Amino acid sequence: MAKPAQGAKYRGSIHDFPGFDPSQDAEALYTAMKGFGSDKETILELITSRSNKQRQEICQSYKSLYGKDLIADLKYELTGKFERLIVGLMRPLAYCDAKEIKDAISGIGTDEKCLIEILASRTNEQIHQLVAAYKDAYERDLESDIIGDTSGHFQKMLVVLLQGTREEDDVVSEDLVQQDVQDLYEAGELKWGTDEAQFIYILGNRSKQHLRLVFDEYLKTTGKPIEASIRGELSGDFEKLMLAVVKCIRSTPEYFAERLFKAMKGLGTRDNTLIRIMVTRSELDMLDIREIFRTKYEKSLYSMIKNDTSGEYKKALLKLCGGDDDAAGQFFPEAAQVAYQMWELSAVSRVELKGTVRPADDFNPDADAKALRKAMKGIGTDEDTIIDIITHRSNAQRQQIRQTFKSHFGRDLMADLKSEISGDLARLILGLMMPPAHYDAKQLKKAMEGAGTDEKALIEILATRNNAEIRAINEAYKEDYHKSLEDALSSDTSGHFKRILISLATGNREEGGEDRDQAREDAQVAAEILEIADTPSGDKTSLETRFMTILCTRSYPHLRRVFQEFIKMTNYDVEHVIKKEMSGDVKDAFVAIVQSVKNKPLFFADKLYKSMKGAGTDEKTLTRVMVSRSEIDLFNVRQEFIEKYDKSLHQAIEGDTSGDFLKALLALCGGDD
Repeated sequence: MAKPAQGAKYRGSIHDFPGFDPSQDAEALYTAMKGFGSDKETILELITSRSNKQRQEICQSYKSLYGKDLIADLKYELTGKFERLIVGLMRPLAYCDAKEIKDAISGIGTDEKCLIEILASRTNEQIHQLVAAYKDAYERDLESDIIGDTSGHFQKMLVVLLQGTREEDDVVSEDLVQQDVQDLYEAGELKWGTDEAQFIYILGNRSKQHLRLVFDEYLKTTGKPIEASIRGELSGDFEKLMLAVVKCIRSTPEYFAERLFKAMKGLGTRDNTLIRIMVTRSELDMLDIREIFRTKYEKSLYSMIKNDTSGEYKKALLKLCGGDDDAAGQFFPEAAQVAYQMWELSAVSRVELKGTVRPADDFNPDADAKALRKAMKGIGTDEDTIIDIITHRSNAQRQQIRQTFKSHFGRDLMADLKSEISGDLARLILGLMMPPAHYDAKQLKKAMEGAGTDEKALIEILATRNNAEIRAINEAYKEDYHKSLEDALSSDTSGHFKRILISLATGNREEGGEDRDQAREDAQVAAEILEIADTPSGDKTSLETRFMTILCTRSYPHLRRVFQEFIKMTNYDVEHVIKKEMSGDVKDAFVAIVQSVKNKPLFFADKLYKSMKGAGTDEKTLTRVMVSRSEIDLFNVRQEFIEKYDKSLHQAIEGDTSGDFLKALLALCGGDD
C-alpha cells in the first residue's frame, strides 16, 4: 500500500485499528465461519475496520493457527458481490489490481474500461508494484499479456503507462511547456489526420505538474480545452484512455468521483467498478473523492451507495465510505476548496462559444423557397426536404426565405408549414423559423397562459439571456402580445419569485469586470442571508433585497469573484448552500443564475439530459433548448453533455425520440461526439 508523502495529510477513510491483535482477529473470523452458516456481520465489521497491512497480518496468523488459507475460507463461506468485496479487501493493493487486470483480459472480450481506470490512475510506484504482483501471482509478464489482448494506439499508450516512468520533478520549464503545447496543437488541430505518437509521448511521460501547465496554456493558445481536441482528433478506446489520463492529471480524486457516480446512476449498478474503486481508494484518497462527489453531484457518496445497494454488501461499502457528508454536523472544508478551484477555472476559461448551425454556403433564398413550396404542394408532404433546408440555414437566412416565399407565392410560409406538419416536428420547425427574440417571447407567453405556470421555462429563459437578448425579447413581447413582459410577469407570479423575474427581465445586468472590494461586501451579504455568517449586520428584508440585487444585476465576472470570496469567507460553495437553505421557485431561480455564471453550456446540457432521462420525454424543454442554442453554443453544450454523462447528446436524442422529430433534432445537434 503506497503511503502518503512525509508530512502529507492522510486522506483515506480506513485507518489502523487501535489495540490490534492479529491472533485474536483470526480466531474471531474462524469462529464466524465455523459450523453451519457464517456470521457475516462479524466478518464485515472486522475486515472493514482494519487497514490492509493489518489484514495481511490476520491472514498470516490464521494460517499459523489453523493451517488454512483465510481467503479460500472466505470465498467458500461468502457469495456474490459481498464475497468479491471482502476478498478484494484481503489482498494487498498491487495484487488486487493484478487480479482485476487478469479478469479484464481473460476469456472472450476485454474489459477496456477496467484497464483504462487502473493504468491511467496509478503512480509510478504503484505501477511497478502491480507488474511485480502480476508476475508473482500468475507467473506471466503483464506487458506481454496486455500486448496480446489489445491493439493499435490504445495498446501503445497502455504499454507506455506500464513502464511507470512518468517524470516526477516538480520544477517546470516554461520553454518546454510552450513547446509541448505547440507540438500537441500541430499533431492534432493543425494536421490533416493526427500524429498520435506526439499525444502518447507527451501525455504518457511528462510530470503531472508540467502537464497541468500545458493544459492551461493549451486553452489560452487554442481557445479550447485539451479534452475537446482529444475528442475531435482521437477515437474509440484510445480516445477514452487519453481522456482518463488527462482527468487523472487534473485531479485523480475527481476522476474516481466521476467513475463512482457513473457506476451507480441510471438503471442497474456497475458493481465491479464500484467494488474496485471503494477497495483500492479506501486508504489513499477516499475523503477527497467524497468531498468532490458532494460538490460535483450535489449529494453525498454515502447517500448514493445507501440508495443503490443492499444487504451486507451495502453495509460494507458504507463502512469503506467512512461517513455521510450530508449528515447533520458533517463538514469538510476541502470540498469548498474544490468548489473554489472550479470557480477559478470558470474565471480563466475563455472557451470559444460555437453553435452547430451556421449560415449555408452558396445560399439561394429563391431556390429554397421554391423547394419548400414543392415539398408542401399536392397530396402528402416531403418532410425530409423541409427538415434539410430549415435545419441547415441560419436564422437570418430563414427570414430571407420567408420574405422570398411571400414575394413568389403570395403565401405565408409559417401558415403553410403549420398546415402541413404537426406535433413535435411542427413545434421544432416553426420555432426555428421565428426570430430568436420572438421565439423566446412566445415561450414566455406559453409558460404563463392557461391554468398554472411553467416556472422552469420562465427561469431557463430569463436567467440565461444577456442584456441585448432580454431587451429584444421585451420588444418582441410588446409587439406580438400588446402587453409589456413586466406586466405579464406581475400578473402571473408573486412574492420574491416575481421580484427576481422582473429584475432579470429589465436587462440591466452590469457588463464590467470585477470589483474585489465590492465582491467581499457582496459575499458578506450572501453569507448573512443564507444564515451562515457569524454576525448578521442588517434586517432580513433589506438583506434579501440586496442579495437579489447582487445575483440579478452584477456582471458575470464580478459574480465569479463574489462566489470565490464567499468560499473564502464561509468554506461553503454558494450553490450548495442555496440548495440547502432555500426552497421552491426562488431557490430554482437563484441556482439557475449561479450555474449560468459558472458554465452556461453545462447548465443547458443538464436541461437536455433531464428532459430525456427516465420514463417519457419533456419534448417542450428539449425543443426549446435545441432551437435557442443551435446558433449560440450548442457545440459547447454537446461537449459538456458527453463530459458529464458519458454519452453523446446525439446518442441520447437517438435513444429517446423517433421519426421526423428525431431527424430534425439530429440535424441541429450537428454531429456525434
